[in-house]
Parts: sequence; C-alpha cells; structure tokens
Amino acid sequence: MLGKYGDPPPNRFGGIPVSEIAIFVGLVGTAVGALSAAPVALAVSVVVLTLGVLEVTAREHFSGYRSHATLLAAIPAIATGIAIVAVIGHGSIRRGLSGPNRAVLLVIVPVFALLFWLLGKRFRAARQARIVRPPGS
Repeated sequence: MLGKYGDPPPNRFGGIPVSEIAIFVGLVGTAVGALSAAPVALAVSVVVLTLGVLEVTAREHFSGYRSHATLLAAIPAIATGIAIVAVIGHGSIRRGLSGPNRAVLLVIVPVFALLFWLLGKRFRAARQARIVRPPGS
C-alpha cells in the first residue's frame, strides 16, 4: 500500500480551512442532534460532515498524495442505497437479507466495486505524475 508522498495538496479556499471547519461543525451538530433526538439537525450535520470529509479526501486522492479510494467509493454507494430504500421503502429491513434488502445489495456492491477500481486507477496515475513532477517544482 502506498503511503503519502510529499506535502499535502494546497487548500482550494485560499488558506481558509473551510473543510476543517465543516468537519468540526458537522461533528458538533451530529452530537447535538443525536443527544437531543433532533432528526433534522442530525441529518443536516451528517451532510455537512460528509461534505467536509469528501473535500479533503478528494483533494488528497486526486492529487496523488494519499489514496482514499475506499471512502470515496463508499459515499456514492451508500447514497445509492439510501435512494433505493427511499424509493422502495424499508418495511422489510428487520427481516434480514431477504427480498428488497438483497436487491439493494445487488446494486450497492457493484457500484462500490466499480468506483473503487476506477478511483484506484486514477490515484495510481496521479501518484505517478506526482513522483515524476514532485510537488513544489
């Protein structure tokens, strides 16, 4: 497994740690939403947290600094699963992996596998470009 190489990629927001602030606000909001049983606050804070994490991991991944293929492939796969459950309902979830639950997995697993493979290829290309042309040169 390849580790990090060189300095981290620069922040897209001109030095203002927007992603890190979003992660912190999302963490605090998630704790508040969970402890106060406020589903809207919880959902919004999870979205803010996910967007902050997604920006940092995508920036590092696509610059060849550090691979985050698993996380970056999981986010759309999970979103696909949530969308499918929203459309077909969740009444049978308590019954285990039968019926619609199996159908959801039949969609989520290939989405994750394809994205993981594509993101791995993209990271290797970015890593090679980063090694050939080191950061800061």
